[in-house]
Amino acid sequence: MEWLDPILNLLALPRFGLTTLFIACFVSATLLPVVSEPALYGLLRLNPDLFWSAILVATAGNTLGGVVDWWMGWGAHKVVDKYSHSKSHLKAIEWLERLGPKACLLAWVPIVGDPLCAVAGWLRMPFWPCVAYMLVGKFLRYLIYTAALLYVFPA
Repeated sequence: MEWLDPILNLLALPRFGLTTLFIACFVSATLLPVVSEPALYGLLRLNPDLFWSAILVATAGNTLGGVVDWWMGWGAHKVVDKYSHSKSHLKAIEWLERLGPKACLLAWVPIVGDPLCAVAGWLRMPFWPCVAYMLVGKFLRYLIYTAALLYVFPA
């Protein structure tokens, strides 16, 4: 396990906290069941002066993870076509098509947000508007969650 020590040292808080935060936020935006808020909160408890840097890094990492979801959905179009005949699936698709890229504002919502980005790609929604809405939604999520946590659990 000695090979693991350099990796853990590279990702250690607070010395490389923003790198760790970026990776945690990126991974949490994929379809893997990982949350990033504890990493953001922990970093800010150790380094309160990094508030805006941490919010921006978290937003960037999480948005890029959403972009990966969008591209996965775009590439998985054929696979999903097999399951497109269920009633709930058709209602969800109709709702997403009606909202368009604005639906990506909900990319921050736990459980449904990450698959939502993939479905936006699958529906071939315009890439840059989807990314912009993801960015806004994820930025507001981190700003509000972090401010609330720091208010409820002050140093």
